[in-house]
Amino acid sequence: MARLRTLPKVRDSIGFLYFEHCRIEQDMHSIAVFQKDTCYRIPCANIRTLMLGPGTCITHAAVKSLTESACEVQWVGEDALKFYAGGRGASSNTERLMHQAGMWADSMKRLGVVRHMYLTRFDEPLQEDLTLQQIRGLEGVRMRSLYQRLSQETGVEWKGRDYKLEHWDDSDEINKALSIANACLYSVCQAALTSVGYSPGLGFVHTGKPLSFVYDVADLYKAETSIPAAFEAVSATYFDLSEVVRRKCREKFQGIKLMKKIIPDIDRLLLFRGDDESVVPECYLWDDHIDRVEGGKDWSEIGE
Repeated sequence: MARLRTLPKVRDSIGFLYFEHCRIEQDMHSIAVFQKDTCYRIPCANIRTLMLGPGTCITHAAVKSLTESACEVQWVGEDALKFYAGGRGASSNTERLMHQAGMWADSMKRLGVVRHMYLTRFDEPLQEDLTLQQIRGLEGVRMRSLYQRLSQETGVEWKGRDYKLEHWDDSDEINKALSIANACLYSVCQAALTSVGYSPGLGFVHTGKPLSFVYDVADLYKAETSIPAAFEAVSATYFDLSEVVRRKCREKFQGIKLMKKIIPDIDRLLLFRGDDESVVPECYLWDDHIDRVEGGKDWSEIGE
């Protein structure tokens, strides 16, 4: 296992890569992806999320190399639409997880985080006396205006968001593209959050789903990444929609330097001020009187 201080930073990595109908093997400190008559060699440390679609075979050695480089591996359905399972790389420590849980469990602190998450989506400041319900209503108006504007700019007809996985073929192209684009954004956000120790399930706005916090974070960036990527892809697509959507998403993610933004943005919203990530964390034991005591020592004399 690589030492924590040698692991790549989230901000320096590629957001995601998606492969299907291929075989993936270890190749030194890289992975080799064999697809038809082509072989792609990708350094493990450069990837943050590897999404594996149908028809993919990956070796045990390749998975081990990826996780040692803190790359999350996700097994997904066709076009990355359905998440089946995942394996995550090592996170540096539990400080963020404990801080997130504390903010989530305190109703007043949680409300403060929710308000800040909504307010960061608006270009102009809102009145401080607005209720959460009023802010949510304004957010709905903002998103409706965004869809209408992108529809006019790209020439893609917009009839509203209408997506059901069990009736995928009945959806129009723009709804399919939005689902594919959002799935890519969710994967990148999940990889970034888990790589530093945040829990994907402890959501503040969303609740009740294993990826509730991922949805919270993704909503901060949809207006400038996945949504315009979907409209642009549909307006320019004559062949494989899913491939074009993923390419457009990657362009948008790189354009706003998404991997450099996610963790600083969430740390700020959750008021987290932690230690240097390069420092290997100590292991403590929880104590009901003084919070924590030293771990890894013989406490037998105390019990005698």
